Formats: sequence, structure tokens, C-alpha cells
Amino acid sequence: MKVNKLVIAMAIAGLSACSSTQQVPSNTTTLVESVANQGTQLVIPYKKYRLANGLTLIVHEDNSDPLVHVDVTYHVGSAREELGKSGFAHFFEHMMFQGSENVADDEHFKIVTEAGGTMNGTTNSDRTNYFETVPVNQLETMLWLEADRMGFLLDAVTQEKFEVQRETVKNERGQRIDNQPYGRLGERVAQALYPEGHPYSWPVIGWMDDLNRVNVNDLKAFFLRWYGPNNATLTVGGDVKAEEVLALVEKYFGSIPAGPEVEPMAKPKVSLDNTRYISMEDNVHLPLVYIAYPTVHLFHADEAPLDVLMQIIGSGNNSLLYQNLVKNQLAVQASAGHGCSELACQFTLFALPHPASGKTLADMESIIRNSLAEFEQRGVTDDDLAKIKAEMLSDAIFGLQSVHGKVAQLANYETLLGNPNYINEQVDRYKRVSKEDVMRVYNTYIKGKPSVVMSVVPKGQTQLVAAADNFTLPKPLEMGPSTTTADDLNVRVAKDDFDRSIRPAPGANPAVAVPQYWQENWENGIEVLGTHNDETPTTSLLLKIRGGNYQQNLDKAGVASILAAMLTESTQSRSSEQMTRELEKLGSSIRVSAGDENLNVFVNSLSENLPATLALLEEYLFEPAFNQDDFARIQKQRIEGVKNAQKDAGYLASKATRQLMYGNSIAGLPDGGTEQTLASISLDDVKAFYNTWFKPVGGEMILVSSLDKAEVFSAMPKLRAWQGQAPHTAPSIGTAQFEPGVIYLVNKDEAAQSAIRVAKPALPIDITGEYYRTGLMNFPLGGAFNSRINMNLREDKGYTYGAWTGFWGDQYTGTFSASADVRADATQAALAEFYKEISQYAEKGISDEELSFMRLAINQKDALKYETPRAKLGFLAQILEFDLKPSFVKERSAIVDNISKAEINALAAKHLKLDEMLTVVVGDAKTLKPELEKLGRKVVEFKL
Repeated sequence: MKVNKLVIAMAIAGLSACSSTQQVPSNTTTLVESVANQGTQLVIPYKKYRLANGLTLIVHEDNSDPLVHVDVTYHVGSAREELGKSGFAHFFEHMMFQGSENVADDEHFKIVTEAGGTMNGTTNSDRTNYFETVPVNQLETMLWLEADRMGFLLDAVTQEKFEVQRETVKNERGQRIDNQPYGRLGERVAQALYPEGHPYSWPVIGWMDDLNRVNVNDLKAFFLRWYGPNNATLTVGGDVKAEEVLALVEKYFGSIPAGPEVEPMAKPKVSLDNTRYISMEDNVHLPLVYIAYPTVHLFHADEAPLDVLMQIIGSGNNSLLYQNLVKNQLAVQASAGHGCSELACQFTLFALPHPASGKTLADMESIIRNSLAEFEQRGVTDDDLAKIKAEMLSDAIFGLQSVHGKVAQLANYETLLGNPNYINEQVDRYKRVSKEDVMRVYNTYIKGKPSVVMSVVPKGQTQLVAAADNFTLPKPLEMGPSTTTADDLNVRVAKDDFDRSIRPAPGANPAVAVPQYWQENWENGIEVLGTHNDETPTTSLLLKIRGGNYQQNLDKAGVASILAAMLTESTQSRSSEQMTRELEKLGSSIRVSAGDENLNVFVNSLSENLPATLALLEEYLFEPAFNQDDFARIQKQRIEGVKNAQKDAGYLASKATRQLMYGNSIAGLPDGGTEQTLASISLDDVKAFYNTWFKPVGGEMILVSSLDKAEVFSAMPKLRAWQGQAPHTAPSIGTAQFEPGVIYLVNKDEAAQSAIRVAKPALPIDITGEYYRTGLMNFPLGGAFNSRINMNLREDKGYTYGAWTGFWGDQYTGTFSASADVRADATQAALAEFYKEISQYAEKGISDEELSFMRLAINQKDALKYETPRAKLGFLAQILEFDLKPSFVKERSAIVDNISKAEINALAAKHLKLDEMLTVVVGDAKTLKPELEKLGRKVVEFKL
């Protein structure tokens, strides 16, 4: 029986975990705990060991798929940094991928990619983790890699790598914070909310002045303090045996010396003496007011009732903020949150006033505070408690759908609580929340309590702030250049009885079974493809109805996305709030979106709640109210969203590229339309689009469920009885309107980064033809982390956080695009490197090493392709859309195995002609234009 099948039983029937604690020495390793499925609790089975050096090992056996997920979590985040040395934990997330004593520079990415795996690392205030998901035969290699960077990293950390990654971190900050609307809001609020010197008073990414003044030895000292095995949890989950994993872990990690002792951090109560008003000007379209209250800390007894309070106040369309601000169109957005970390939490509320409302930020603050007072009169209902209890159970079960999800939960609970077996308690503590608990925490932490009120206003409009600033943010500590030397380091050395420089040889590739599926054509023209999946008691459904962005009239672009939004609003029988409440009580979700060719309806439900969920789905789809108030609100939100997007360099680059590539056609417009086209749409236009295009003939349904198809079909009588056929008209895609060789420059004043796009028309999609082969050709150029372009611009030059190339296509058209957001002062140099890499690859083609790398990377991914219901939905949707046989998987594998160097080089020469390409750059035109002209190309300022 599959491990995950046991999880099903405990989730539905309420089974419990059997936990035993043993002291079984194994080469000085202790088996701390063994948890299995037996009883009435939600549980992820595991064995927990502790090595002599303090490393905690957790192993979860799951034989449902031939893969393994490896996670190393270090209990160190930005909270353990020192004043004046911020950003170190995040910096090490970068440095840990730059090679170690026995792994060459940047080889970590290459090894994982060619193994057919995925990998990443993340940092927050409390912990840093590194993880890989790979075919199970690669387990030993992953453990070898992780052990090498835990115990043998420092000699490979050079000043040169330090400098390059410092530039990469600056680019990441530019892309994610400085160049994003409202990007600096969080760090400003933290400075005001927490006392000076509090571990959360500086951002996770750090202050750039701190990173600029420190040297490589400071970084090494930080590693030696916090990255020992005694401050780490290694969690392994997948098609493994615990005893075999333990033996490998003892081999590779056992000799790594422990680091200094790590004590739990204090959790001092955060309080404010009065409400602090702060403000900032930003390159934004709409002003924003943001209110933050200090509350408790993660896993505190009051966290759960505060989360319930947050949902009542500002989560979803039944919340008070939505009703008082968004529903009546006073605000474009308004919501609440309760973000919790290990040491502290924040209860937050924010609103963006609608320009047409005439409301100021002071008005927004007043309405928000009145909404809090309204809560006192409203109180807590049974539905409030039912919603969050259903949500927590649903989230817990859906989190078990991937081995990554299960390993992540085990690792997080162990790191922050010392108890991996917490999933059931996590659900239960929300079940125990009472109405009295919610009122108590409101009175304790919110009512009449001081807060931080942050106003973000467009540049030059300081008169819009909610109130005059009465608090001055502390300046980051100013310190001189670091004097830390190598002599200050207390280096620990591991001693082994084997040669770590020898990379473990993987076993035979695991056999990967393509999901077995069934197919049925309904009489009304809907084709249905499904598969039985009982690893979790869930159902996922995707319904694709022809009638997307391509079917819109040019002057009504955006009508498809408005229709998609209105199909989850009011029905003829119930309001949107009533419908949402019923879904939330089931723990289900229904989402509708508009793609280029289809309206896509996505449903997620616990299988036991599927009949009730599908009844709501049919009510949404076949009984829409098309309420004028709903339409007006959605239309205005879309228009304001487009206006706000004009402040985003990536959006501007995409918009300009589409316009120049496809001209005055539907493909040349943004997916959601423009400000002008959205304003021209009426409710009658939405109804007409629905009546014309929302028809079953040609529709496709993909189903992944623990239920038999007969059970599912019996719960959707209206879908099966639905009749009608939409017109058969091909869209007008348009033609290119650009002059090759010209650089089209779109202005974004004082942009911290420039967005670069180099693109050209390409092939429509196919599955085993030339389009597929161009994707293989592109892989070494820009299709992987270790690609030429990313290694050049990110790893060698430090110009960007990431650079990519790729081919995209649908049945009508295709595009080749190379893209990166680069440091503003490196724009000209980065664009020159793009040109050089594309030209050289087109001229000289692929190397033997790159060809081998591509073959390994592509053909070993199969173990990861079908693991989750979402992955299965995508795979089956492809089969249905292109009328494929299961043999297409083998056909593609054969193409990868047999495509020749000569064929790839011919494809590169054919599809990568630089003199046919469009170049778009978005940035500060007044400084960029003279620099870009140095490339010897004509530079045209392009107005959008």
C-alpha cells in the first residue's frame, strides 16, 4: 500500500499517528522518534535521527513516485544577523551555489539540472533552506552535494565570487524591491514597528551599505557561526528506505564538526507607546495607506484566533473591508493580513482609494478604523469559524500532494518547534478557536492599541498622506570598512576515510509510468480525459471553453477577462458573498481565467465535498446574474490595474514587444486590454461575449480525482446537458511593425533597473516537430540556469538577477524572446552581451558538452512530470488539446536522444538571426539613449 494512501484514510476517517521514541545507537547516531500511521490523527510518517555532531535527520518514506526530495534547513535567517551586518543569511543563499571544495564553480546547478531535477534556496527572517527534487537514483549525489557545501565550502568562497554575488544581490533588490511599486513599504514599516536593533527591524535582503562595507572574511565568520550540522535539519522524502538514507547521511555528513552551540532566540513582546505616522513618495499610480499592529509570535496560542479575526476583517468578499471599501467602489483594493514569524507577528490592514471616489488616505484610515469598531457590534458567527476550520484542513491535505510539500512541512516544524509531528496539531488549534477567543484577541491586541500608519503617495504628492509624519525612521548604523581578516576565523576541518572528490555514480534511471487515463466524448461536444489518483482524497478539474483573448474584438480587448471575473460573482439565486461563503465552508476553490484561446475554469476540492462544490460551479457558469454593480466594480479595478502596471518596467517591456511584434491586432494588445479598450466595454458586451462563445462544442475537461468517473459525472448534470456551438473563426494575429536593428527605448523615469527584451516571430507550437526541436536547441543558450546567457550576465558579470531565452507558441503564432532586468548602469553592456551570445550561438552552434548536458537534463525529468494532480492536469490537457497518443512521450525522448549536433546548429542558424530581431529597452531614457547609441544602432524613443 502506498504511504500516501494511508494519509487518505487518516484525513477522511480521522486516523491517528503512532509515535515511539527509541535510543538505538548506530555509529553514534540515535533514532529519536518513529511516527507511523495508526489511529485518528492527520500525520506525515517519518523517522527522526540525531547524529553525533548534532545534525537532525528526518526521513519520510513515500513510494508513490520514483523521486526524492532533499531539504537542508539551517536555523539562521536575517534575525540572527548583527547590526551593521545585515543581509548575510540571504547572501549565503547565493554563495552556497557557487561551488565548494569538491564541486566546481556553478557546478551545483549543472549537476542537479542534468540529473533531471529542480532546485532552489530560500531565506526568511528565521531560517534558510536549500532543496532539490530529483529522480530517486540521484539521492546519493544530492547528499554528497549538500554535505560538501556544509562542511567544505569556505576554501571555495573567494573574493571574486563574493564581489559577483554582491552585485547579483543588488540586482535582486532592484528587481524585487527598488524597481517595484510599493516595494519598500515592508522595510519602512518594520523600521517603525520594531525597536531599533530588533532582529526584524532590517530587511531580509539587507541594507546595501552593509553589504558594500563588509569583506569576504565577515561572510566566512557568519558561516562558521551558524552553518554547522548542529544548527541544521536534513529532511529526505520519497521512494527511499530510512536505513539506507541514514547510512549515506552518516557517510557524507557524519564527519563534519559541530559548530558553536545555538540557543533559542528570545521573543520579546513588541509594543508601541503611540501611533506612528510615516510616509514615503514612490513611483506609483495610486496612493496607499497601510496600518500595522504588533501582536504575538508564530505558534503562540493567540495566533489562530488572530487569524480568524483577520479573515473577518479583511480576507475575501465577505470581509468588512471588502464590503465597506471595495464593494461600494471607494477602494480598488482593501484587505487585512496576519503575518507571523518566529519572534513576532504583524496584524496589517491596507487600502488603495479609487480615484473616482474622491476619498483621501485619511478617509481610508477612518473607514478602516470604523470597520474595526463595526466588528465589535457584528461579533463572530458560526460561519466565520467553519470557514477557517475547513480552510486549514483543506490546506493541510492539499499540502500532502507532493513529496516536496510533505518534506517542507516536516522540516519547518522541526526547525521552529523541534517537533516534525505537528500537522495534526496545526489543524486542531484552529478547530479549538471559539467566538470568545476571537473577541478576546481583538480587545487585547487591536482595540485602541497604537499602530504604525504608513502612507505611500505618488512622487510630488505629499499632501495625500493620511497624517503628517510624527516618527522619524532610524538610520541604518553607519560603520567604516570591515577589518575582519582570515586570522579571525575559527575554521573547522572534517576528517574522512574516503575521497570526497569522487562524485557518486547514480544508479539506473527509475522506470517512470505515464499516468493511466480514460477518455470519454460527451454528446454535447465536450471531450473528457481523466485519471484516477488516490494518493490524497482530492479532486482537481480543469474545464477549457473556446473563447479567450483571441476571440475579442480589437476595440473590446479585456472583455474576456471581465467575463472570467464575473463568472465567480453573483448568480441569479445568490450574491457573490453567499457563493464565496459556501465555497469557503467546503474548503474548495473555483477560479476562472481568460487565456489567449480559452476560458479556463479550475476547480480544487476535497473529494468528499465534490458534489456540493460542483453544484456551486454549475450555478456560477449557468446562472450568472451579470449584475451591473459587479460589472462596474470589476471594470474600474481592471482600468486602475492597467494604470498601475504602467509603473512596472516588465509590463511596459511586454506591452511594447507585443505591439511592435503584432501591430494593430488582438495579439498586439496586453492580455487584459488597455485603459481605452476596457473603458469602452459595457455590460451588454460581456453578456454578448458569454452568449456567443460560452458553448460546449469543442470544450475540454481534464479530471484528476480519487473518485471514479461515474461518481464525478453524476454530480454535474447541467454540464452534461449543456448545448450549443460557438463560431469557428481564426483570430487576426497581425504582422510585425518593427525595424530590425533598431533599439526601441521606452521611458521609465529614474528606473533602478532596465528591462531588456530581444525578440522575433517564430513557429507555432507542435509536439514532436520543428517547434519542439527549437526548444531543445535553445536549452544551452538560455533555457537553464547554467545557460550561456545567464552564466554570462548573472554569474560572470553581475548585471542581473536572471537572464533567459525561450520559444513560446500556440496554434496560431510563436515568439522567440530573450529577457532580463539589468542594473541601470549596465544596460548598454548587458545588451551587448545579449547580442554577442545570440550571434555566437547562431554562428558556431552547440558544443559536445552542451549537447550531452541537454540530453541528460531533458530526458531525466520524467520522474517529476506527473507527481501532483496539477502536473497530471497539465500532462493530460496536452494530450487532449493536440490529440496525442501516450507514445508521444517516447517519441520526444527519442528525439532528444537522437537529435544531432548538425541539426541543432542548423536550427540555431535558422531561428536566431540577430538581424531579424526586435530590441526593446525600458528604462530612464534621458540617461540610456546616449549609452545605447554607442552600440552603433539607431535608438528610437517609443511611446506606449
